[in-house]
Amino acid sequence: MRIAVYCSAKDSIPEEYLQLGDELGRWIAANGHTLVYGGATGGLMTRTSNAARAIGGEVTGVVPQRIISAGRLADNCTILHIVSSMAERKQTMRDVADCFVCLPGSYGTLDEMYDVIASGTVGEHHKPIYILNYKGFYEGIRRQAEQMRELQFLPQQEAYSPVYVNTLDELYNILSEDKNK
Repeated sequence: MRIAVYCSAKDSIPEEYLQLGDELGRWIAANGHTLVYGGATGGLMTRTSNAARAIGGEVTGVVPQRIISAGRLADNCTILHIVSSMAERKQTMRDVADCFVCLPGSYGTLDEMYDVIASGTVGEHHKPIYILNYKGFYEGIRRQAEQMRELQFLPQQEAYSPVYVNTLDELYNILSEDKNK
């Protein structure tokens, strides 16, 4: 399975969040999956991809030319897609991946997350997205969706919606079930 991971590229985040990347990268590789990510250096992106590569995992990077020009191209990708823009990066990652995982992140992570959710909502894909709500990181977004549902901006039963998990173990169990389908 090709698992796209959206996450922070900041190095200055707390170590416990960086360790999530280490653990997820190792799990992806150890279970024979391929990591698909933004192909850039920094933060959880580096930690997740380095952890996967350290044990021989396949890593697909999708990186815009602007990131390369800024000197942030990762050197650990087994497959590299160079694209012209962030929009093309999101589209390519959606096309290449079988599912999506959101670790904690910032605006870029939210942009990628909502892009997958919105495109799934209109039927452009049927690939699941899993949001790691580690220590309640995404609880505000989860509550916002509940409010939108209560006010009928979202249907009571969405045709496509994210799956929130609270721990990596919970995520691993779901991914393992998906692989066996």
